[in-house]
Amino acid sequence: MNLNILFEDNHLIVINKEPSQLVQGDQTGDPSLDHVIKEYLKKKYNKPGKVFLGVVHRLDRPVSGVVVFARTSKALQRMNKKFKDHEIKKKYWAIVESAPSEPEATLVHHLKRNRKMNKSMAYDSPQPLTKEASLTYRISGQGRHYYFMDITLHTGRHHQIRSQLAAIGCTIKGDLKYGARRSNPDGGICLHARELEFIHPVQNKTVTIIAEPPDEPLWQIFKDTSQ
Repeated sequence: MNLNILFEDNHLIVINKEPSQLVQGDQTGDPSLDHVIKEYLKKKYNKPGKVFLGVVHRLDRPVSGVVVFARTSKALQRMNKKFKDHEIKKKYWAIVESAPSEPEATLVHHLKRNRKMNKSMAYDSPQPLTKEASLTYRISGQGRHYYFMDITLHTGRHHQIRSQLAAIGCTIKGDLKYGARRSNPDGGICLHARELEFIHPVQNKTVTIIAEPPDEPLWQIFKDTSQ
């Protein structure tokens, strides 16, 4: 498994995750980023015994982009609080199959998670057991068959971007679970965690992390139109 390190210090390590990579081990038993990072840190710093690594947040397996891990329990606790308190600025890129009715808008839905299906349903009004979800999107370009979106995420719900975009008829390319026409060859979907900005949990300085999208022609078109 490749390890594309974007940032590393004594407190944090940030990775550009590839599509189909697992952030944390699960019942599949497939290799996961947290295990690979632990082995990397153990070898690089010649650490005896177990290596501490905290999973600060997760990206869905088919999604690519920025993932933050904590190297100390103090950093983990403080970063968890920042995510919980919405103090992290999160920007995504997406390639979608259809154009929305408006080129730019803020979407507010009420999401209900179905754990058996591993899916979230988006409703226009509150329902029992739903949680409010909000994001802002902007159409930033267009290819022959697809549209490019810049997304600012305001909340962090399960499958939020995937379910909210599907609810307005803008399914993400490759996302069969939410109605895409066909899968992507690598098993991923065209949703990329492009940028995270936060105050460092120990050094109290602004950290901005930017991750390049997968090396594929459609993403290259997106990069060109977004510049």
